[in-house]
Amino acid sequence: MTDAQALQPDPDLLARLAALAVRIGANVQPGQVVSVSGQVGGHEPVVRAIAAEAYRAGASFVDVAWFDPLVKRARLEHAAEDTLDVVPPWLGARMLALGEARAANISLVGQVQPGVFAGIDPARIGRDQLPALKETSQVINDRALNWTVVPAPNAGWASLVFPDLPREEALRRLEADLRTVLRLEDDPVAAWAARAAELQASAARLNAARHDAIRLVGPGTDLTVGLLPSSRFIAAGMETAGGILHQANVPTEEVFTTPDPARVDGVVRATKPLTLGGTTVDGIEVEFRGGEVVRVDATTGADVLRGWIQRDAGAKRLGELALVDGEGRVGQTGTVFHETLLDENAASHLALGSSYLMCVEDEADHPRANRSAIHVDFMVGSPEVTAIGVAADGTETPVLVAGAWQ
Repeated sequence: MTDAQALQPDPDLLARLAALAVRIGANVQPGQVVSVSGQVGGHEPVVRAIAAEAYRAGASFVDVAWFDPLVKRARLEHAAEDTLDVVPPWLGARMLALGEARAANISLVGQVQPGVFAGIDPARIGRDQLPALKETSQVINDRALNWTVVPAPNAGWASLVFPDLPREEALRRLEADLRTVLRLEDDPVAAWAARAAELQASAARLNAARHDAIRLVGPGTDLTVGLLPSSRFIAAGMETAGGILHQANVPTEEVFTTPDPARVDGVVRATKPLTLGGTTVDGIEVEFRGGEVVRVDATTGADVLRGWIQRDAGAKRLGELALVDGEGRVGQTGTVFHETLLDENAASHLALGSSYLMCVEDEADHPRANRSAIHVDFMVGSPEVTAIGVAADGTETPVLVAGAWQ
């Protein structure tokens, strides 16, 4: 047993996290099948707590999909080059079957083996994108699942976030930060309801303004992101086609929309590192022209990101624009979590790849929204980055300045 496996999360935190994931995040309904996705070597206590809570909520069956990053490393080291992008059809078929069953889906993040792909050719890493599946975007856009993504505290992840602390102290520090950002107070339902109301009000103001584009301006950044005619901002809550309300990301601090993938121009510099398939990509700078990525640079991991955006034509275009204000708890911790679920809720961000059709009101605009097998968020916001609404006539109106809505 490794040190990371021997160190266990706090039982009280586990119970509260499981209840949050099941009752608020996925909003599991009686009789539903529940899929839980986690990594071996660190996520086991969280998966088991969630499974128990799901059964208490009336789940008919909890199906666990395990992923082992060390097995993936073995593939990257030894498999033939032309097999690295092979995805067995039953993996995608499982996801589609979950959608057909109108299941609930809970995914866990938090690296159990940081640096597991050290020394591997970045081009090979870019070809093997599992456990990501292209079918996931399909069932999400069909609104077939009540789904959520939640963090799973573990010693491996804690040592990445707090490398200067002893392992147990690092885990307890990570747990303390997670209690804060997940709002695990005595009544997290009320806490999230209040924050959701704030975020939804911000989205409503943005929608009322009917901006033609959003311009981001800051150190190393001057990027204009066009919006579709019926793009709308949404926040803090989704609804399945069957009417089940759920919170896709816990925590969530963003208001987000689907951009026009043909109208993105300029340069943007990331403000936080991105963890992509177990590799840290830092110092990212991306240039767009006519909506398409024409240049990708980074101080570390650039080739991994370049590999991902070669996946298909849509991988070089934007599928999401999200704005995050300074009131969010993730940013207030000052912690870089090296996990997109959390770091994207600390700062405004963009996503390359697949878009969210739920953010496009008019079905006539759906064919214009970006399609891709990938969806890669990277953080571009900070107090020094201003978001400006641009009208069709070019008039500019500040939207988010120094982290405050205008």
